[in-house]
Amino acid sequence: QVLLVESGGGLVQAGGSLRPSCAASRSIFTINVMGWYRQAPGKQRELVAVVGSGSITNYADSVKGRFTISTDNAKNTVSLQMNSLKPEDTAVYYCNAVLLTSGKPNMYWGQGTQVTVSS
Repeated sequence: QVLLVESGGGLVQAGGSLRPSCAASRSIFTINVMGWYRQAPGKQRELVAVVGSGSITNYADSVKGRFTISTDNAKNTVSLQMNSLKPEDTAVYYCNAVLLTSGKPNMYWGQGTQVTVSS
């Protein structure tokens, strides 16, 4: 299992930047995939960015070129640098970890951090 704790959300004006971070309770070398999802009011949770083995990354089309996911192996953290923020980026952002056990993926979630972008 893994516990995930997010921090670094907040309120920012459009065009601004935020860098939420997520601390894992185990070495991220033992985690198969880490990532960020978000959920806006009245909408389904959606993938924002993920990073897997070999530091391979994948981003939602809506954030490509603006957001960057990165890991700090020494601190067991994954961060999401968010630049050029737009009001439509407003959502609760959730950290996610996937552990493969006997080939079966098990997903773990943080408690979420609110990101609000004002126009």
